[in-house]
Amino acid sequence: METAPQTSDTETIAKAAAAQESPWRIFWRRLRAHRLAMVGAYILIVLYLTMVFAGFVAPYSDEWYDRSRVFHPPTGLTFQGWRPAVKVYEPVRPGALKYRVVKGESRPIRFFVRGDSYKLLGLMRTDVHLFGTGDAANPVCLMGTDDYGRDIFSRLLYGSRISLTIGLIGILITFSFGLAIGAASGFFGGLADDFLMRLSELIMSIPGLYLIIALRAAFPPTMSSTMVYLMIMVILSFVRWAGTARVIRGMALSLRERPFVLAARTMGQTNTRIIWRHVLPNTFSYVVVAATLSVPYYILGEVVLSFLGVGVQEPQASWGNMLMDAQNPDHLVMYPWVLAPGAAIFLTILAFNFLGDGLRDAVDTKS
Repeated sequence: METAPQTSDTETIAKAAAAQESPWRIFWRRLRAHRLAMVGAYILIVLYLTMVFAGFVAPYSDEWYDRSRVFHPPTGLTFQGWRPAVKVYEPVRPGALKYRVVKGESRPIRFFVRGDSYKLLGLMRTDVHLFGTGDAANPVCLMGTDDYGRDIFSRLLYGSRISLTIGLIGILITFSFGLAIGAASGFFGGLADDFLMRLSELIMSIPGLYLIIALRAAFPPTMSSTMVYLMIMVILSFVRWAGTARVIRGMALSLRERPFVLAARTMGQTNTRIIWRHVLPNTFSYVVVAATLSVPYYILGEVVLSFLGVGVQEPQASWGNMLMDAQNPDHLVMYPWVLAPGAAIFLTILAFNFLGDGLRDAVDTKS
């Protein structure tokens, strides 16, 4: 008979504690409960950390090559006692692009070895790498080599600097303009609303592919491919704010009539302060989810532009131009490790989608 009151008291205490939680604690609790979202978040943390320390983690530079190891398969791992080691390979016959393991031979993997010079965090020049063999005749190529004998794993890490950061740059520009213009349009209404919405409709009518081709032809031929690509993506980001602005405008139209906005007006707060302190924060639930799901668009955009010859070009590395070898069916069948950049793109987009799905559930006020 005493069990029921104890259970009731426990539930009452739990509900009271939940009612006292701050919105951020509720958001974090919901996000942690979404396992796939946390898996996506952990994957993205690892990817971005390796991107920042790409020069240190990669055993070689993105320009390193060995012409005697063209289309070398991924280096097999073994052990020398308790120390990890790599197997030694030799060509099946002179000039062949097939390799076999030399039985009984291996080279130990050393940590914090010296190799190609690079700038750590873009500031300090050093030549210390996380791992390597220290033997130029027997390098460690975890993901094999490409048609020039370049280490795919090292180029994958260096290429992530463009493929992973371009999405962040794109959403920063797109959502900054979209938030400012959409909130102003919905809050003020009238002629300002009509002008800004007609402007956004005009911008949305511009075909992206033709704009890319025109921009590529307009840039001087002396400009590097990386700079050309970044300029194109920045300009396209300025174009993509229109869709975001229309959504934010609709939310602002609803928010400007809410009691807390009317109370702020009554207290004499300026329109700028009301937009900044009351209207925009109430759109963040949409913005966070939309921004997370927009990053894959820019990553895939980099791949497509590189395939079209408009993006980053050789010898600079990006995940898009590294997939050029996969266009050849023979390469794809005989050297399947050239698809490693595709696997990295798939994993990154999947992680962003998992995280976006979890963020959507965590910020849903109706759940």
